[in-house]
This record gives sequence, C-alpha cells and structure tokens, in this order.
Amino acid sequence: MSTSSELATKPQAAGDLPPYRAGLPFTSPWLLAPMEGVTEPAFRDLVLSRHRPDQLGGAFTEFVRVIDRPIKVKGLRRKLGSSRFPIPVGLQLMGSDLGAMAATAREAAAAGSPVVDINFGCPSKGALRGCAGAALLDDPAGVERLVQAVADGLEGTGIPTTAKIRAGGEDDSLLEELARAAEAGGAALLTVHCRTRKEAYADTADWDRLRRVVDSVSIPVCGNGGIDVHGDLQKLLAETGCSFAMVGRAALANPWIFAGSEVTKRTAASFLIEYGEALQARGHGLKGSVARIKQLLRHWTAGGLVDSSSRLDWLRCPDPEQLMGRLRSHSSLGPPQDLVNRPAPD
Repeated sequence: MSTSSELATKPQAAGDLPPYRAGLPFTSPWLLAPMEGVTEPAFRDLVLSRHRPDQLGGAFTEFVRVIDRPIKVKGLRRKLGSSRFPIPVGLQLMGSDLGAMAATAREAAAAGSPVVDINFGCPSKGALRGCAGAALLDDPAGVERLVQAVADGLEGTGIPTTAKIRAGGEDDSLLEELARAAEAGGAALLTVHCRTRKEAYADTADWDRLRRVVDSVSIPVCGNGGIDVHGDLQKLLAETGCSFAMVGRAALANPWIFAGSEVTKRTAASFLIEYGEALQARGHGLKGSVARIKQLLRHWTAGGLVDSSSRLDWLRCPDPEQLMGRLRSHSSLGPPQDLVNRPAPD
C-alpha cells in the first residue's frame, strides 16, 4: 500500500483520484480531529506549521455551537484564525435547528471555510440536552435531515459537507443505518469515531465498526479512535478499508504524529512554550495558559520530556511561573527550528 507522501505526489489518471483529492480539499489521508477547548488557533496553527501538506491533510476547528440563529461570518472567522496554511482547515458546526445550521453553513462559506463538518459525536450533557451532537445518534432520520439541510445551504458554493458520528448511542446496532443516513443527506465524507456515546473516551477502540461502515456506504470513510503512534495511521487504513485516518488525543501527546518525526526534548519544550505564548497573545492569562499546557502534559510523550515517573510532578506544579521556567530550562533558544510551513496572514 502506498504511503501518504507517495499518494500526494503520484500522478493520477482522470477518474482515479484518491479520495482526499476527489471533491474534498484535503491534501493527505491524515486529519487532525476537532477537539473542544483544544483545536483553537493557538494549538492548531502550531501543529499545521510543523507538517507539510503531504503529511497532514487537514484540520477542523473546535465545534461551533449553533442554537436557534445563525453564527455570522465575523464569529466564524475568529474560529478559523488569522493565519492560513497550505493545509486546509474546515469549520465544524454542532446544532439541531435545521434553518440555523443551513444559514450558518452559508456564512461559513463566506468566511472562507473549504469544508463544513457536522458534529454528531459530542457526548457532553449540554449537547445532549440541546438534542445536538451525540443526541442524534438515536435518530438516523434526524441525522439525514440535518446533513441535507447543511448540504442544501452550501448548494452552489462548491464546498462539501462532511459529518462525524460515533459508532452509536447506547450500542452500535444503528451504525450502518446512521452511516447510510449521512450519505443520503449529502455528506461527501463520513468520519466515524469507533466508540459509542456510552463508551465516551474509553481506552478500547473497535476498528471492526469502521469496516462495517466502509462496507455500508459508497462515500469515503475516515476512521477515528485507537491511533496512538504514527504507524497506526496506515494500519487503520489497511485493516478497515477507510480512506482517511483522524487523530485526536494522540496529537495532544505528540503533535508530530502525522509526520512521524522524532523530536528532541528541547524541541518538545519549545512547542509548549510557544503554545503558552500564543494563548497569552489571544487574551489568556498566564494561569489559564499554563492550565492549557497541563492539559497537553496529561498526554504528552513527544521528545521524552515527560514520562510515567515525572508526569505527576509536572501536573502538580502549583506555580505557573515555575512550570514555565522548567520548560525554558529544557528548551532551545531562538525561533523554532522544526517549522516546515510559515503561516500567511488571512
């Protein structure tokens, strides 16, 4: 099976384009998952800047909550951020009001989003109370209606609609029906988080569920869940038949997972310092920025900076200045040396 870099450069015959080039904006099969409170520009841009388009094919904003009125262009542009990379970043929307979702999709097109994704996977209590996110996993017909509303809202723009589901609600008995509903509604790509709503973020991930979806629809499928290291990306495609692999928590542990790069402790510490500085530049205080850094440190494996014996020491450090000082003691001086993309202003 070809590697992502081979696929990105190999000439393709007409009608034989790889899925990430056939009507979709993605540049490789590997995608960064949308994660609430994480994939805002401060973190996302740092990951994009460290990967070439043939290494990381796309990313998504954290979900934009749509309630009973559309979100306007200005707010959506804030989610997209001010920097642009050769790697596309799509807006993810979450809501249940058909009219508001369709209108927001049109605003997303005007904001410059190259793809609009619909969140059917968030298991939070707030999403469930609002009949949004994973609440719709019990209602395949509702999934179809919502996908169709967004697709209709984007009609004439050339921008595809994609959807992200979990394997089901309480169980996976509706999995194939949910997948076919998303396809019938007009989704150009379906991402499947292979855990159910009930399983939330359990350690186990059943890739057989991904194969079931691949066998039940004709659109490309993206598998999400159970990826820990770079080698798992191609393994997921080979074992499931998926066209894409999406990485969430493993990218918090190692932001270089898409390229498979081995980084030093100094480079790893520099990333975290730059992340804290980016958060502060966006209005977060030092304390809040360090809290976000600790969110990454709970998972962090890159560069050998954190291991099982030192993780608690990092997380229990009570003084934000002390933690930043500890990172600086490990970091290299000067600008980052591992950048492969320079962000361009919007």
